[in-house]
Amino acid sequence: MTPARPRRSRPDLARLTGVRSGKGSYYRAYVASDERVQRAVVAMDSISRALVRTVEGPRGLLEEVLRAAAAHLDAHWTLLALADDSLTGARPRFLACGTDGVVVDDARSLPADLREVLAALRTGRHPEARDDDAWVWVPMTLDGRRIGSLVARHGLEAPPEAGDLSVLRILANQAAVSLHTSEQYQAGLTLHRRAQQLYDEATAQSRDLAVRTEELRATQERLQVARQRELLDTERHRIARELHDSVAQYVLSAGMSVEIARGDAEALGDPAASVVAALATAKTLSGEAVEQLRRAIFALHQPHGEEVATLPELAREVAAHHRGRLEVSVRTHGRVRPLQAHADHELARAIGEALFNVVSHAGARRAAVLLRYRDDELLVSVSDDGSGDPSALRRLLELERCGTADGRHRGLANIESRIVDLGGGLAFRRARIGGIRVELRLPLDPDETDAVVPAGATVTELGRTPRPSPPHEEVS
Repeated sequence: MTPARPRRSRPDLARLTGVRSGKGSYYRAYVASDERVQRAVVAMDSISRALVRTVEGPRGLLEEVLRAAAAHLDAHWTLLALADDSLTGARPRFLACGTDGVVVDDARSLPADLREVLAALRTGRHPEARDDDAWVWVPMTLDGRRIGSLVARHGLEAPPEAGDLSVLRILANQAAVSLHTSEQYQAGLTLHRRAQQLYDEATAQSRDLAVRTEELRATQERLQVARQRELLDTERHRIARELHDSVAQYVLSAGMSVEIARGDAEALGDPAASVVAALATAKTLSGEAVEQLRRAIFALHQPHGEEVATLPELAREVAAHHRGRLEVSVRTHGRVRPLQAHADHELARAIGEALFNVVSHAGARRAAVLLRYRDDELLVSVSDDGSGDPSALRRLLELERCGTADGRHRGLANIESRIVDLGGGLAFRRARIGGIRVELRLPLDPDETDAVVPAGATVTELGRTPRPSPPHEEVS
């Protein structure tokens, strides 16, 4: 008896192809499965196209996800929604797509059952299932946390298989990543706008601070000038009182004594004629001195309506005190520069000392004050057409330094002391107009700037009308 052949087991085609069928032929089920695979491939292709549309933001990708899910499941409605407490900065919060492929984001345009599903998804709940329910639900997850859901009312003949759900999960997670990226982008954009706003505010505050700083600096300068004016006025009144109460009285007494001596000398007759003439001259000089003292006291007591803030103004004011006995010109060349504290007044006093020496000792008729502003130096010169000798002035200054002079030329030591205290120097030279030129040199900061006075443009003549000057009168 021939043994029976063992039956070959039929291959498990359902396991190999993923297609189940109760019939002997698997072709129809195979075709349906292949169509789903093709739809999945099409869905992935549409997603890949949407991924590169970054300029449009997440909405373009989300619409492609909805359409791909709807096409894969032959869905009547497809809904993608975020939970209210997830990705609060992401937009849009939900999208829905019908059979016509139109994507909407207005809940009022949705059917009643779809609005119920949307409400459940927003609260983070799973939509309640019904016996005839054809809804397919997959979560959108991010870092293992559910942030929303992708829901579709499918139109398939049979319930979706595991592969279909895998496609939906891929689509849902792509949507989750896109929404998260959108939220991060919006947050970064908000931070950027806030940073730009803060920068603009800081820039505006910086400009405002610069303006206020400039106003404060100008106010401080005005206060400093006012303080200097107050000190100057106080000093002027003190000097006026001293001149009136002491010097003027002494000069008047000296004049009276000279007059008495002159009367006594006249009684001696011709032998005392020369003495009488000398005493007459002394009386005349004392009278002129008293008159000058009175004018000086009057000028010192006069209120000054304008603030004298610059050296050229101070120099012109000092020169005005010597009108009547000396023709004085004041010239300013170059850019007027601000000086260190009190330097303007110290230099003006030095100019006054020099002019007083010219009037008292040089026998001059004219004097020229030149203020030459250079980049790194201020040159102040007082020149006269008198008979003085620079070498003699140097010797007198040396004697004053040693304390051995007779005191008549103490003004030279005063001039030197003032300019040396400011960091400058003093020199005596022969003036081009014939007499002596006293030079005061003061270093300047080359970075300082102020108003510009064109060279030779500001020329003020004080006193009597000067006679025509020779070409070499200008002092270099």
